[in-house]
Amino acid sequence: MDILQPGIGPIRSENYVPANPATVFWGRLPCETDAPVLTIEPGDDVTIDTISHEGIHEDQGRDPVAFFARFGVSDDEVLTDAIALAESHREHDAVADGPHVITGPIHVNGAKPGDLLKITVVETLPRVPYGIVSNRHNKGALPGEYPVDGEIVSVFAALTDGLAHGVGGDVGTMPRVLGGEHSVHFPLHPFLGIMGVAVRGSVRPHSVPPGAHGGNIDINLLTEGSVLYLPVQVDGALAYVGDPHFAQGDGEVALTAMEASLRVTLRFDVVSQEEAIASFGELVGPLVETSEFLVPTGLDEDLDVAVKNCVRAAIALLQARFGMDAEHAYAYLSAATDFNISQVVDIVKGVHARIRVADFE
Repeated sequence: MDILQPGIGPIRSENYVPANPATVFWGRLPCETDAPVLTIEPGDDVTIDTISHEGIHEDQGRDPVAFFARFGVSDDEVLTDAIALAESHREHDAVADGPHVITGPIHVNGAKPGDLLKITVVETLPRVPYGIVSNRHNKGALPGEYPVDGEIVSVFAALTDGLAHGVGGDVGTMPRVLGGEHSVHFPLHPFLGIMGVAVRGSVRPHSVPPGAHGGNIDINLLTEGSVLYLPVQVDGALAYVGDPHFAQGDGEVALTAMEASLRVTLRFDVVSQEEAIASFGELVGPLVETSEFLVPTGLDEDLDVAVKNCVRAAIALLQARFGMDAEHAYAYLSAATDFNISQVVDIVKGVHARIRVADFE
């Protein structure tokens, strides 16, 4: 595949935001006082380059060329914007800040608190044919047990032709053991782990824990054609994206999934407060919509509480959208809806429910 260097290759929208030191945050999310890198009208599409943090992080040497050379990646297959960020004088505290590179923010004219920002995923294009799955610093679902030896494990995964494995399209491929001749293959579903809106005030949130603003929600349903609704916190919404993935299982148990840079095209719309309440009720957190499902979410540092918050959000959504009473909504969810763990590795755990829209047609 072609390497999608900055400005090179398909750029679907007339609005294009590259990922360079002037348009990205590293480890922090935009807040109300940050200046937008682009201003658009509701309904506009924007093509955005994102950079994976894998290969540029301090514990990997902050040298993506040298890091990826260990896995046989040639210099010209490494993204120049990742190199530029790593070599820049951009301050990044690996202890105090998160690892993620965030592109934005984008000001959407007319968006105001009380509205919802509707973000439609129009296109997701891999920028490189490889990614990294990492476990580091006693984090993940099993801290203290993994990494077994040392502080960081970086597992290389390549995009390969699925026809060789009896499936259509590209798949992710990684070795079963380090240096072994046998591999394991898994389907790809490129998506952004971080999609969010700015918070009020002048303090930039840490990039790891998600919240009502969205952020690092890591919901792998947010592939092409899906929609994310977020409660607007500040005028103009100040939307941003990052943490690109080629694949992720629910839970993301090792700490990261197949992290790899994407070029995405998103459509930004504003749903008025009146319309939002009529369609979704009093939405207090992220809501995903796909062709099959409405997907309310629950977030909390305690996974049990996150599940409860998700169930409450699902009941409220069924009441507002389909006119159910709470008792019947609760019963329906128990009979027909899967509650999935989005991730357990971002301090604030995430749970999402898959409500089949077809059940109400």
